[in-house]
Amino acid sequence: MIGAHSILEDASVLAEQIRSGRLKASEVTATALSKIERLDTRLNCFTATLVDSAKQQAAEIDRKIAAGEDPGPLAGVPFAAKNLFDIAGVTTLAGSTIQAGKPAATRDATAVERLKGAGAVLLGALNMDEYAYGFTTENSHYGATRNPHDLSRVAGGSSGGSAAAVAAGLVPITLGSDTNGSIRVPAAFCGVFGLKPTYGRVSRAGTFPFAESLDHVGPFARSVRDLALAFDVLHGPDPRDPVCSRRPAEPCRQVVEQGADGLRIAVAGGYFANQGQLQVFEPVARAAKALNVSRTVLIPDAGRARAAAYVITACEGGNLHLADLRTRPQDFDPATVERFFAGALLPATWYRHAQRYRSIFREQMRDVFKDVDVRLAPATPCPAITIGQATITLDGVEVASRPNIGIFTQPLSFIGLPIVCAPIFEPGTLPVGIQIIAAPYREAAALRVAHELEARGVAAAHSATLS
Repeated sequence: MIGAHSILEDASVLAEQIRSGRLKASEVTATALSKIERLDTRLNCFTATLVDSAKQQAAEIDRKIAAGEDPGPLAGVPFAAKNLFDIAGVTTLAGSTIQAGKPAATRDATAVERLKGAGAVLLGALNMDEYAYGFTTENSHYGATRNPHDLSRVAGGSSGGSAAAVAAGLVPITLGSDTNGSIRVPAAFCGVFGLKPTYGRVSRAGTFPFAESLDHVGPFARSVRDLALAFDVLHGPDPRDPVCSRRPAEPCRQVVEQGADGLRIAVAGGYFANQGQLQVFEPVARAAKALNVSRTVLIPDAGRARAAAYVITACEGGNLHLADLRTRPQDFDPATVERFFAGALLPATWYRHAQRYRSIFREQMRDVFKDVDVRLAPATPCPAITIGQATITLDGVEVASRPNIGIFTQPLSFIGLPIVCAPIFEPGTLPVGIQIIAAPYREAAALRVAHELEARGVAAAHSATLS
């Protein structure tokens, strides 16, 4: 095995060294598997580790390189996927025990296929909130995923295993999903970069749904360059997903280094400047200062958009699981079952009104983007809470923690905007993230701003101190 475990933190460098022959994919895979074995008993990121198939994939990468063949842009890079992504030969859990009794998947999810097709090596499946309904990854069936920066705290959710695995340096890239904030919340809590692409930009084929009209999938990484590299591999049309966009995407890896020049940037005010603890607003101010941004824009009716997103999420999620709610409610996570029941009982008229308001809010946001390319906002109302913490205090009011962690992410998922979550925190403090929000299909603009902040030393993924 290679001795430098830190190499697992940089996918771009790792792929370059493997392609050049300076490293072997088999050695890198063995190092990653060893690190997972050593550290994951404390973190609880993985629900399945694919030792044999990972070694086979890595050996095939080494064979291709030795034969002079192109192994792909992610040659030998280890990755892992949230356990709602299908992995051939593995049962897709979606964080539940109900799914555990189902047959194994016969084919990889499209997103998994595309990363493997680019040369990446799949090491396993990652822990999550049951059926993606949560912001903490405190899963009653498989245990809580712990934050690598403080093991007493949550990793965020629902893609908590995905963010924590990257933050701990177990793998440099992971896949997650985001319905109401499930990429951005754990990215912020764990101090890594996460991308929620435009709705439909990355195929969801082969993923277990939560609320299909809101579900997105996207990557986590420790740098903007790696995030862009993963996105370039992942996006593109897919006949297996009827909502997958056919619209071409700019090759982000090639443009992120342009930085923020020429982009019109503003800070989101009003709703996004309140309702949070002080330490989540200071990073937004730091980012704005670094980018020389003084303009503030209001996002109209964001609170109403959040409420409508709640209704759509509850209705679609509850009705998806209605048969199991009727016959085996005892097999659900206690934190999930009551919300699904409530959602299944909501009147259809509420759902229709929420979807109508969604169209109105989308038009309002189009007006906002007429003279602004990118907006900055906090990602969460607080840093990572402790495991089991039931309440948080926001603006002097004690509120339930789990439903309110997504207060800043839900209004933006509602209309499928592309958003990069960038980690901004000082050593010795808990991570805090900011949302870099762009207009539909302008992932490149959000990534450019994130790269500018990274280049200026404002945004960075810091290594956790586990050993």
